[in-house]
Amino acid sequence: MSVDWNWGIFLQEAPFGNTTYLGWIISGLQVTIALSICAWIIAFIVGSLFGVLRTVPNKFLSGLGTCYVELFRNVPLIVQFFIWYLVVPELLPKDLSNWFKMDLDPNIQFFLSSVICLGLFTAARVCEQIRAAIQSLPRGQKNAGLAMGLTLPQTYRCVLLPNAYRVVIPPMTSEMLNLVKNSAIASTIGLVDMAAQAGKLLDYSSHAYETFTAITLAYAGICLVIMLAMNILEKKIRLPGNLGGR
Repeated sequence: MSVDWNWGIFLQEAPFGNTTYLGWIISGLQVTIALSICAWIIAFIVGSLFGVLRTVPNKFLSGLGTCYVELFRNVPLIVQFFIWYLVVPELLPKDLSNWFKMDLDPNIQFFLSSVICLGLFTAARVCEQIRAAIQSLPRGQKNAGLAMGLTLPQTYRCVLLPNAYRVVIPPMTSEMLNLVKNSAIASTIGLVDMAAQAGKLLDYSSHAYETFTAITLAYAGICLVIMLAMNILEKKIRLPGNLGGR
């Protein structure tokens, strides 16, 4: 099959927006990166919190963490996007709901809903990784921390979590890559990210091969940067003679 490639399409003037088709792609790339970073911050903090709760001896707190994981992990992500954008605002207090629906710019509505949804969804997966990492540590580490007079929260903060994060870097890297790829689903609720911009470019230019080749390379580039950064981080924090260090 012969394909008539035309990469010059990206330098042509777009029908609106006072930019080129390449400008559309770059704009979508910026939104995708911003969404991924904000969602990962939420995922890391919330996932770490519930990961700790899943390992504490308190049954209520442990059960709370389990309920969170089962709820967010077992509902399809696209359903969660529509719940956060269409349903949750209706459940908020009237003033807050009106502020979100009427006062905020629609693009900000799409972005906030997407960040919260993607962050909390990914947090459920990070939670399980943190839980598994903590439980994989020798039990003596926790006992040693308590024997030194540290409280349980101090033991987690100063002893268990630093070592757990070293263990969990490889699977957490995979989760970061999944988050970037899952961000494309945000276009279904109206967020003009890279996937949405690709759809617009295809509609107006009819150059499918060039459009999706460019988008594929852009997503692959983001993921490559993440993998390289996490590989450097893993080497920097590795402890010689411990947890796979040399």
